Amino acid sequence: MALSAGDTCPEFRLPDDKGKIVSRDNLKGTPFVLYFYPKDDTSGCTVEAVDFSRLKGEFDSLGVPVFGVSPDTVKKHGKFKDKHDLTVRLLSDEEKLLLDACGVWVEKSMYGRRYMGVERTTALVGPDGTIIRLWQKVKVPGHAEEVLEAARQFASAT
Repeated sequence: MALSAGDTCPEFRLPDDKGKIVSRDNLKGTPFVLYFYPKDDTSGCTVEAVDFSRLKGEFDSLGVPVFGVSPDTVKKHGKFKDKHDLTVRLLSDEEKLLLDACGVWVEKSMYGRRYMGVERTTALVGPDGTIIRLWQKVKVPGHAEEVLEAARQFASAT
């Protein structure tokens, strides 16, 4: 089941690129961004991660941490971050628990072949765990800026 704005962000406990656990409970009282992406070190995913990293200071100044989530391993996330000097934290969901709970682990099709994968999606989550804004089937160019603008609007309204 896909999430919608107004839904509660599912519970999660996932390791980041250094193996440190991040959970929804840790983030209680803090707005945050979860961006779901298919795979480390692919072209679109790299551009998205670089864009969010470039804007990390602005998100930080709003008190809104950004987390990328994919089914890649902690080790692969670490290599991806080092290779591209990424500053956002990447969460590993190898068991696809959060991906499934958020409805972003879906059947996809390319060149007539069907397979399971991540539908690029971003959620801006409020301090109470409610999804404030949801972007589905994200197109990467300009997306990180759009999310930052939504975070600014949220911060100025609270």
